Amino acid sequence: MKRSRGFSLMEILLAMTILAILASLGVAGYRHHRRSAAEAVLKANLQILRHAIEQFKADRGKYPASLDDLWREADKRYLREIPMDPIARSNRMWVLEFEAPDADSPDGEAGISNVRSGADGIDMEGTAYSDY
Repeated sequence: MKRSRGFSLMEILLAMTILAILASLGVAGYRHHRRSAAEAVLKANLQILRHAIEQFKADRGKYPASLDDLWREADKRYLREIPMDPIARSNRMWVLEFEAPDADSPDGEAGISNVRSGADGIDMEGTAYSDY
């Protein structure tokens, strides 16, 4: 009786099926963690922007007219660059909320008092990104 060395077709198919199932579980876990990380970065970037806006107001007595005011001036930079919204994948998708101009202010210009994400959709907890 001759004994063949090797695997049968059924053994190979079974091994490939098990590998495919394990790979699909890994990809699903990776996507979940990637989305969770992007949401954490979004929250941190919003906190950084809001802090810089408040620092600008504390130093100058008024809110910045644009986000570019937070990093362009050489004498007092509040940011190195405008942070990126990782959900919208842009640093220009921020939704700006302006404070009404002060009637007693000589320039009478409105300033940015808050920043929100311009990304569409909701996070994993059911909160809209625009409500961050």
